[in-house]
Amino acid sequence: MATAEILVVVGDITELEVDAIVNAANSALRGGGGVDGAIHRAAGPELARAGARLAPCATGDAKATPAFDLDPPIRHVIHTVGPVWDGGDAGEPELLASCYRRSLEVADSLGARTVAFPAISTGIYGYPPALAAEVAVRTIRSTATDVARVLLVAFDDRTAALLRTASASDGS
Repeated sequence: MATAEILVVVGDITELEVDAIVNAANSALRGGGGVDGAIHRAAGPELARAGARLAPCATGDAKATPAFDLDPPIRHVIHTVGPVWDGGDAGEPELLASCYRRSLEVADSLGARTVAFPAISTGIYGYPPALAAEVAVRTIRSTATDVARVLLVAFDDRTAALLRTASASDGS
């Protein structure tokens, strides 16, 4: 095991050429808003049924389902539940780091070598994007994994800039 190469991209996580995509899910794993809703729409209704069979998923944990109607090479959706921001003193950084670490562990168990992550917890859960970017990069870099390449997928240029800054300031 080594550490994964990290690339920052702007785009639609459901259209990338990776083995697995990570879903910023809710604990029910049935779909919601933001990236969760986009992944569920692209993967089709069977994703919600499969998620419901695995639920609940604790904050900081990760569980996998097939990718259903997503186009290959995407074969798996790894669902992780990020923390709701409550000022930063309620264990949010540790829980967010756990999302990235557990997702990589699940990816390893699936044999995935390329994985795409959204910016977990930065939407409706309110985690400050710059702080979340630092946690993401630091955790991915410090986690031994067989995943060769991690794509950090930004919805917009502002988020991509934050991820690139975190990546550059963390030794890249």
